[in-house]
Parts: sequence; structure tokens; C-alpha cells
Amino acid sequence: MDADIIVIGASPAGLMAARNAALKGANVILIERKEVIGNPTHPANTFFKGMFDRAGETVDQGYVIKNLKGAHIVAPSGGEVVIQSPAYFLDRKKFDEYYAQQVRKAGVDVRTGIEALNVIRSEGIFSLSTNEGILKSKFVIISDGINSRIAGLLGMKPIKYPRDIAWSMEAEVEAPGLGEPDMFEYYVGNHAPGWKSTYSPCGGDRATLGVYVRRHGTDVSSFFDAWVERFKNIKGLNDISVISKSVGGDPIAAIPGEIVAEGVMVTGGSAAQSGIGYAMHAGQMCGDVAADAIAKGNVSATFLSQYRKRWNQEYRNEYYLGRIALEALRKMTDKEIDAMMQVFEGEDLSFIQGNPVVKAMRTGMFMLKKKPSSLLAYRAALRRK
Repeated sequence: MDADIIVIGASPAGLMAARNAALKGANVILIERKEVIGNPTHPANTFFKGMFDRAGETVDQGYVIKNLKGAHIVAPSGGEVVIQSPAYFLDRKKFDEYYAQQVRKAGVDVRTGIEALNVIRSEGIFSLSTNEGILKSKFVIISDGINSRIAGLLGMKPIKYPRDIAWSMEAEVEAPGLGEPDMFEYYVGNHAPGWKSTYSPCGGDRATLGVYVRRHGTDVSSFFDAWVERFKNIKGLNDISVISKSVGGDPIAAIPGEIVAEGVMVTGGSAAQSGIGYAMHAGQMCGDVAADAIAKGNVSATFLSQYRKRWNQEYRNEYYLGRIALEALRKMTDKEIDAMMQVFEGEDLSFIQGNPVVKAMRTGMFMLKKKPSSLLAYRAALRRK
């Protein structure tokens, strides 16, 4: 065999899985189809410190383009809810390079320009066919992006609600002073069905604009074009120069499905584990369990279910509550969204602390106390649409 573990894909989750497994003594090969990790860059390039803290990682300013103070969530009518929380706009190429270097230091054999084409498991050994030949291992970790092809070849369905992936288009744009503000802006409403449109300042005259849409197909260019025009009107801009565009998908409401099988685990976007920080934490759990399985000579699905149990304990409630909220948002009218968000406008929301269930209870109690009828907005989640 070429390695104990082969990790497919150098996503943040894949990098963490490879690093942690190697640090615990496993012999690991990481393959990545890009010739250079981080180039071309991935459109996901922002995160909040609180989410990153969950992974136990420390932010390195070497890959930070701009430090931000939080976000404005903007209702269709223009009303705003302000979230104060340290956040970062990343140089994603430098970010990926930073963690790729950690992976190499951990002893992982990193091979770029290698694409996984097929995989077969026979007598407990995986034969992974690539454009550079066949690799063999006892164990495979899959982190090759949403709609994972390799997971599909193994008969797995790692995303429970694939039709609820939020397909996106994001562009780096330029206009005088556009990158100077120190808060993200997230706009919700029927102009971006099921999720949001975004404005992320990254310093000077540069920013990114994005749109994330659910259940309207993978091509969201028409929503993006409309968002750019809407944004220009909001900000009083005559013109915006588009520097570059990228497309992708965010499985924020899609929920992990079958992420464990005999000798296999799926992590990151491939497993609907959305968000850079959260995906990295999932990758760490995955790598730790994989190394333990190799050390004990037990790669059964029963043993590997520890990965699912750890993820469930940390994130299951949070993801399901998030899905309920986003399903309600997808089905609400702009008028209903405005009415719900008015409850929170101008309020200090620092009291919403604790685990996801506690946060949901505190939010519900606040809405009940201030405006009981606002809770009826969540009935939208029960509509057929």
C-alpha cells in the first residue's frame, strides 16, 4: 500500500483531516487536483472569529487582508440588524498556503496536480485510480467539494438535502472607497431566494459582491446581475468595475447525510459542513478518528461512527436550527421578513449566548416579550413552496 490514509481534496477540511491524522501517527497522502494549492482561489474568503475559534485555530494576520468589526443584516425595506463580532477578509491563496505548509510539516505526502478518477474497494484495500496512476490505502477521506463524485462512486449520499445547496456567484469589484467600511453587509429578501446577497469590503477601492440562491438551479448569474444594479442604487454609485468572477455552492442548509462507511469518511463541503471554521473543525474530528482507526486496525463503519457522534454533539442542533430558519426565510415574503427583522433593529443582541438550543430559546423569548406576533413568521417554514 502507498499509505494508511489517502485524503482526496485540499479543502480546509481536507487539510485539517490530513494534518491531524498525520500528527497522530498515520501515514497520509493528500492529493489535490490543482497544480498549486490555493490557486485558482476559492470564492469562500471570509469568516467570523467565533466560528474559527470552534476549530481551536489562531488567526494569523499574514493571510488577513482586512479586519472587520461585524456585519449589518439588511432587510428588504433597508432596516438593519447590527451584529458586533470580529471578522476577517482573507487572502484565500495565502490562507490555503499557510495550512498546506502545516500539513507538510506534519509529515503528510502532499501531491498536487493529481485528480481522483475512480475508486474500488476489494478485500479491505482501496484502489484509487488517478491521472498519475493507482494509489492504494486502507482508508480514504473524501473532501473533494459539494456533489462529491468519489463519494457517489462508493454509493454514498453525504448530503441529505442536495437540492438546498445555495449556488453562488461572487465578484471582486472596484469603485472609489468601496473597500473602506469595516462591516460586512448581508441583504436578505426575495431578490436572493433562500439565502442572501453580500457586500464584503476588503480595503481601499476593492470589495466583493456575491449572491447565494437556493432552489433556482446552479446558474444564478441573473440574480447576481440584478444584485449589482440594486447595490449601485443603494450606494449611489454610477458604475462598478468587475475585476473577476467566481462561482460555487454553499451547503449551509443541506445537512450532512451518509458521511461514514467501511473505511471511508467524508468531510467539509462534500459532507454539507458549511463555513470555513466549522469545516476545519469537522476535518480535525475526521482526521483524529481516522488515525485511531488505523492504530487499532479497525476501520469498520461502527468504529468510524465516532466521527458522526462527535460532529452531532458539536453541531447537529446548530445546523438543523439553521436549516429551519433558512427554510422559513426562503418561503417568507419581503413584507414578512421586514416585520420579523424590525423586532431586532437597534437592539443589543449580546444576550444571545450559549449553545444553539439556548440561543434559539433566548431569541424566541425576546421576540415573545417584545412582539409576540413576530414568532408567527416562522410558520412560513411549514408552507409548501
